[in-house]
Amino acid sequence: MPRAKSPTGRIRCSGTDERKLRAEGYRAVAGADEVGRGALFGPVVAAAVVLSADRTIRGLDDSKQLDPERREVLAHRIRERAVACSIASVDAATIDRINIYQASRLAMKIAVENLHPPADFLLVDALVLDVSVPQRALIKGDARCQAIAAASIVAKVHRDAMMAEMDEVFPGYGLGRHKGYFTPEHARALRELGPTGLHRTSFEPVRLCKTAQLKLFENERGVAWI
Repeated sequence: MPRAKSPTGRIRCSGTDERKLRAEGYRAVAGADEVGRGALFGPVVAAAVVLSADRTIRGLDDSKQLDPERREVLAHRIRERAVACSIASVDAATIDRINIYQASRLAMKIAVENLHPPADFLLVDALVLDVSVPQRALIKGDARCQAIAAASIVAKVHRDAMMAEMDEVFPGYGLGRHKGYFTPEHARALRELGPTGLHRTSFEPVRLCKTAQLKLFENERGVAWI
């Protein structure tokens, strides 16, 4: 059966996957997702969430589709009503050492393993994790699965709060506004101030920050790494 879509043509975020798994006998179906994968600064942050079948949360969706105020409200409700919720992060130095793909998988693995009570089935946004829990990778999972959407919201709100704090530690970079992603403001700060100790030196714009090549990179690739 094709996935239901909203009037705008977007895939509707529903609890269909979770309900099917509960009908098969699973009682703690978790969703896992990460944020910050494309950022130039700071950690990649992941969350894992087991939603309650009895305490529904209206409005769950891919965190990128929600405005900041709505994300904050939903993150609070998720933490309040979820059966279990866990957050984990992997820092920039580890990202540089093992690469961002493996760091994203590691952050989600840690988040899943820290769930209490533990999950007995796992739904992940497009990735397979090195965990013993039965799992399923869902393409566009954060847009179609409520448990994954909840994880994306919790992770996004947590990481945005971290970037607001880092904005005070590293003034001049605009971290509170662009959250560490590649924007004209961030590119300008890298050229003028150089990278901090929390920038990802394995990412090309950071490597090029002290050379004229960064401007060329900016012009050729654009400045919206999501």
